[in-house]
Amino acid sequence: MSESFESLRAPEPVGAFPHAKRVGDLLFLSGIGPRKRSTKEIPGVTLDSEGNVVSYDIETQCRAAFENVCLVLEDAGATWQDIVDVTVFLTNMKKDFPIYNRLYAEYFAGPGKPNPTRTTIEVGSLPTPIAIELKVIAAVG
Repeated sequence: MSESFESLRAPEPVGAFPHAKRVGDLLFLSGIGPRKRSTKEIPGVTLDSEGNVVSYDIETQCRAAFENVCLVLEDAGATWQDIVDVTVFLTNMKKDFPIYNRLYAEYFAGPGKPNPTRTTIEVGSLPTPIAIELKVIAAVG
């Protein structure tokens, strides 16, 4: 048996899928980026009139994506501490990884933090003009 969850606070999914799905004691989050709910705004991204990325701030995007993950977890009955695995997609590993890695440690590693397993992958692009997306699994038993 599984149960799907839709957050009323996190940005709407960009396709026909739920924010999260619980199967047993595991909660699987769909890919979550830094977008804002009910707007086309992407924190840390400047677009030109044709929708092309002119510039972006990876630190702002990381913090917004982490906050969106937190919102989905909470709305699905989980907490940040329940995170057991994170897969991160970056569009520019060479440029963005050092900043992302520093922020990741701030949010995920160390005493009192979930310290999940992690995989970081560079991708050519993401479905919206974002530079980071997280895929998270939490244990909520």
